[in-house]
Amino acid sequence: QLQLVESGGGLVQPGGSLRLSCTASGFTLATYDIGWFRQAPGKEREGVSCITSGIATKYTDSVKDRFTISRDNAKNTVYLHMSSLKPDDTAVYYCAGDRTSFPPVCTIPLRDWRYNDWGQGTQVTVSS
Repeated sequence: QLQLVESGGGLVQPGGSLRLSCTASGFTLATYDIGWFRQAPGKEREGVSCITSGIATKYTDSVKDRFTISRDNAKNTVYLHMSSLKPDDTAVYYCAGDRTSFPPVCTIPLRDWRYNDWGQGTQVTVSS
């Protein structure tokens, strides 16, 4: 089973930036599609972005042009760089993964049921 650990969350002012990391153990990340999801208090979990093993990337409309997903397979890590942060971005952010397959795991909208392995989440708070 792929084990995922998120890090990099914290408190940031509106307009600021954060970089989240999702580090895997147990298996090499190179053959996995990885997605980022978030859940704000009282709201449903929302898919944010995903990256395929072939480094194709997808974003939900609300974060397009502000968030960038990338991967470093040598470090077994996927990153989510978030800029121009807004209070509405406040949430617990989770990364999730599953082996690259067909039909594709990484799609828009992200479908959380396609991801088998999940991290524990990291809190992002955007507030002045």
